[in-house]
Amino acid sequence: MTTTTPAYVGSELNRVEGLDKVTGRARYAFEYSPQDLAYAVPVQATVARGEILAVDVDAVLKHPGVIAAVWYGNAPRLAPADNAELSVLQSSRVAYRGQYVAVVVAETLQDAREAAESVRVEYAAEPHDVGLRTDHPGLYRPDHVNPNFPTDTEQGEPDAALAAAQIVVDATYTTPAEHNNPMEPHATVAAWDDDGLTLYDSTQGASLVRDTVASLFGMPPGNVRVVSPHVGGGFGSKGAPHPHVVLAALAAKQTGRPVKLAVTRQQMFAVTGYRTPTIQRVRLGADADGRLTAIVHEAFEQSSTIREFAEQTTVPTRMMYAAPARRTTHRLVRLDVPTPTWMRAPGETPGMFALESALDELAIACGLDPIELRVRNEPDVEPESGLPFSSRNLIACLREGARRFGWAGRDPAPGIRREGRMLVGTGVASSTYPVYRSPSRASARAEPDGRFTVRIAATDIGTGARTVLTQIAADTLRAPAERVRVEIGDSTLPTASLAGGSMGTASWGTAVVRACEALLDDLDRRGAEVPDGGVEASADTSEEIRTQQRFARHAFGAQFAEVGVDVDTGETRVLRLLGVFAAGRIVNPKTARSQFIGGMTMGLSMALLEESVMDREFGDYLNHDFAQYHVASCADVPAIEALWVEEDDPHLNPMGSKGIGEIGIVGTAAAIANAVHHATGVRIRDLPIRLDRLVG
Repeated sequence: MTTTTPAYVGSELNRVEGLDKVTGRARYAFEYSPQDLAYAVPVQATVARGEILAVDVDAVLKHPGVIAAVWYGNAPRLAPADNAELSVLQSSRVAYRGQYVAVVVAETLQDAREAAESVRVEYAAEPHDVGLRTDHPGLYRPDHVNPNFPTDTEQGEPDAALAAAQIVVDATYTTPAEHNNPMEPHATVAAWDDDGLTLYDSTQGASLVRDTVASLFGMPPGNVRVVSPHVGGGFGSKGAPHPHVVLAALAAKQTGRPVKLAVTRQQMFAVTGYRTPTIQRVRLGADADGRLTAIVHEAFEQSSTIREFAEQTTVPTRMMYAAPARRTTHRLVRLDVPTPTWMRAPGETPGMFALESALDELAIACGLDPIELRVRNEPDVEPESGLPFSSRNLIACLREGARRFGWAGRDPAPGIRREGRMLVGTGVASSTYPVYRSPSRASARAEPDGRFTVRIAATDIGTGARTVLTQIAADTLRAPAERVRVEIGDSTLPTASLAGGSMGTASWGTAVVRACEALLDDLDRRGAEVPDGGVEASADTSEEIRTQQRFARHAFGAQFAEVGVDVDTGETRVLRLLGVFAAGRIVNPKTARSQFIGGMTMGLSMALLEESVMDREFGDYLNHDFAQYHVASCADVPAIEALWVEEDDPHLNPMGSKGIGEIGIVGTAAAIANAVHHATGVRIRDLPIRLDRLVG
């Protein structure tokens, strides 16, 4: 009798590590406690710009339990870093308030915290500048924007096209600084031994942390091991090492003891990255039928004085809609602020808020349904590159979403629907996110007992990566999933790309498929015999990815929102959200839905709540805890639904999948803002949608 192994890709396999998580067996970075462990607590700068003149180390060392106090004057020297944020305690200069200026190491966390709070630092403070504005004299054109896109692009004659357009929208939109705030704060345990350095770290990329830290300490990468089997979220903030990782390693090296350093929630607002605030001007020109003749999108952003990070805010505008004349630009100013970094869907999230809000304004000016306007401006090829799309099903998402949401018969007139105390309105916006794939390596091993082990230095940040890689490996090996074990989260495993850019499954999955295929080939040559020592094969996808065909690869989606706005207070409630996505083959519908609705919830939070408020007098963020920095809770999301259209794209990867971790947040804020306008007639161009912006 022939048995058939079930197809796992496309099925709702439960998380393979679920039992470990609910029983507490899954260990996170802070939970590792090597023998003879000490605790480190950083000291942060209390000025936003200046020079450190002295640190009273002797007084600190008299505190009970204190082992060491390290600052610029006595810190071990590091190799020069491309990212000056990682040159921790290597300079007496202060670049922003909250920057690490010293660290105290003690026998207990309580001793270290008490001693750190008593550290006296003498500064020569200097005037600081923390304000982003469009007329700042320090604005400049960076060489490129994240990760390596051209800073500016232009086609045709956009100024002339705007001047000649029958209908023009010209509006400025702003988004505030926003902080990532994953559930698990950043933490690192550092331990040195004769073989080098071991880091237990909460990171989205063990291989990247290994290579970065090894370079700073002048060691071969093989002398650094990064262990990160479980990570409690990151949203981009754990995509690259931050100063606390280096500080833990420095403290451990200085003391000769393993050191544990946990970044508090309050400290995370200064030292683990954030989304830059943006000021965006969007100008759209159209003919009487609503067909775009010109698109101009300009973005103004900030970075720190010690590292350039330029978010790719206007990049999605380059490929969303057809128009013969177009221009996109980015201008950056270096301020006395912490360095911004990746936050879920960097570029697309703030950029699509502005573009999709402007599209809604254009639809009203043209007297068109906002869905019909988008359909009329659907491009045949990627507008600026001219590349064919590997697949593009935006219209299918809009049509299916309209059907399910009940869009037909929507009265476009604003401010006329009332339910009790609430004015009610609906809005729509498009979503998009590029499809990335990075080189990775993997190994696959067959054991004599019929089991398989797949190894890759991937990271599961709570998305379900272990599970989907198990599904991919099981299908390729034609084996039951329960006989396949996937090992991830350790830099000693085959090198892998980080968990970011929605490229994890595509990158790691390709490597896993190729390693499993190589193993099957080897087993075929052996007549399916597995020797006592097992059989192992490996794969490196560098050449496959380097030689892949050129296509414009993107995922697309449509976001629909219904809101209610209190007529007296201006309190806005999202009554329901619907997202429809075209993201290739869905590997696991259960984990995919979690990613989509998680992104959409984060987009709701962006629209209504999230705002990091800069104190211009002292130069840091005022609302640096969850008491004041508000994020959406379950009560804020009464009805949310995510679904997808079937999409078969042969130009992606062996699984036919597109990334889904970030597209859910893209466009959600615009859909909500558009719905608020439909409900009230008030156009909100500055996020978040606060009461004072609705009730003037």
